[in-house]
Amino acid sequence: MPGKPKKKVNPPQRQRRQPGVQGAMHPEPVVVRDGYRGSGRLDGKVALVTGGDSGIGQAVAAHFALEGARVAIAWLSPREDTDASDTVRRVEAAGSECLAVRTDLRTPVQCRRLVERVVERFGRLDVLVNNHAQQYPVEDAQELTPARVRATFENNLFSFFYLVDAALPHLRRGACIINTGSITGARGHATLLDYASTKGGIHALTFSLAQSLAGRGIRVNAVAPGPIWTPLIPASFKPKQVAEFGSDTLMKRPGQPAEVAPAYVYLASADASYVTGQIIHVNGGAYMSA
Repeated sequence: MPGKPKKKVNPPQRQRRQPGVQGAMHPEPVVVRDGYRGSGRLDGKVALVTGGDSGIGQAVAAHFALEGARVAIAWLSPREDTDASDTVRRVEAAGSECLAVRTDLRTPVQCRRLVERVVERFGRLDVLVNNHAQQYPVEDAQELTPARVRATFENNLFSFFYLVDAALPHLRRGACIINTGSITGARGHATLLDYASTKGGIHALTFSLAQSLAGRGIRVNAVAPGPIWTPLIPASFKPKQVAEFGSDTLMKRPGQPAEVAPAYVYLASADASYVTGQIIHVNGGAYMSA
């Protein structure tokens, strides 16, 4: 029996180049919900958020600042500079400081330089949020070239290893690492084979690092978002797919970055002092796990 047709829940749109631009989305994502008030949960902490120019990364940076953290953000492309400037504005409007660095994290050298700049600016590093990613859908598995697979793994997964390696000398007992996984890392995706594979790898990396770093007092967790309204969506999918994005969740809509970021706040705070090796799913009921 054929399934029900998906419902249009977003305006059809398409950005024909990656990375996507948040300012070109309609409607623009909700970064911080009206009425959100920080309570000092991250006072005195310094956080590095990669992919912090837009989407989930921007929301995490803004929420961290509202909770008292000083924040560094990193992003890849000049196309994202305007979005990154908006992140800086949000962090500073919260009364905090923001270090903004455009860089390519696909090499160990650049990851090391980024971490060094953060420590030079703020004197410490307490929270590493590995959040950056790229995705390029294919309609047929045979369209996926070795070069594309290699590029996706270098950007989405290998760079996480490089950043952790660069950060570890500076992470003290009580510090934490938060990785951005994905619902696709848990259940796969027919057209995002390489992307989903890197996200599954990130989940396994999270479990493994938690075991490896527990003795040093460093917690490692991940957040696995489902369909979230970010620039990655109109830059990846066709207008019809964008219009239906999120309609197959129990909530019948995509989530907003503002609905994901509090999970990162929790994991970065002392409230999660007994939480490590876990994946928090934020997906509107699209995937359920015990």
